[in-house]
Amino acid sequence: MNLLESLKSYQPFHEQEEKDQKVMIDCLASGKDFLTRDNLLAHFTASAWVVNQDHQKVLMCYHNIYKSWSWLGGHADGDSDLLHVALKEVEEESGLKARPVSEDIFSIEILTVDGHIKRGAYVPSHLHLNVTYLLEADEADALHEKPDENSGVKWFDHQEVLRVPNEEWMIEHVYKKLEERLMREGL
Repeated sequence: MNLLESLKSYQPFHEQEEKDQKVMIDCLASGKDFLTRDNLLAHFTASAWVVNQDHQKVLMCYHNIYKSWSWLGGHADGDSDLLHVALKEVEEESGLKARPVSEDIFSIEILTVDGHIKRGAYVPSHLHLNVTYLLEADEADALHEKPDENSGVKWFDHQEVLRVPNEEWMIEHVYKKLEERLMREGL
């Protein structure tokens, strides 16, 4: 199933996702390039909510730009298979080979990104049209950092994932939603 079909068939979790889903579908249907960073206004990203084998812990990294513990993920960079992007980003950012709990989209959100410097160049404020997947990885496998992006990778229990990040908006509007969805679906 292609990205547009996946977004159309996705069942939103609540009102935020309903509205974000419409915007994301409209962007893809417009025919404009929303899959690469060449679109300075908005582009697709993929994130991963990575749980351990018994689903009692979540993997997070300490993100250098946001100076906060966060989920793992990255830019589509032209790849419309966002599950593939999420899996690749988890391996790059943590060293772990994760696997999908489901190949279906787990969550969607449009995220604001403030302007910042990355690799010596200014990146203007923009939107991430983000698709999240629920992945699983072996907690016993060795972790590694990706120094140009993060300065720590660690497993946290479900209570900690709502306490360790510094970004209040992400806690309230994203991480709580992901945790609630996990619990509601018994995952």
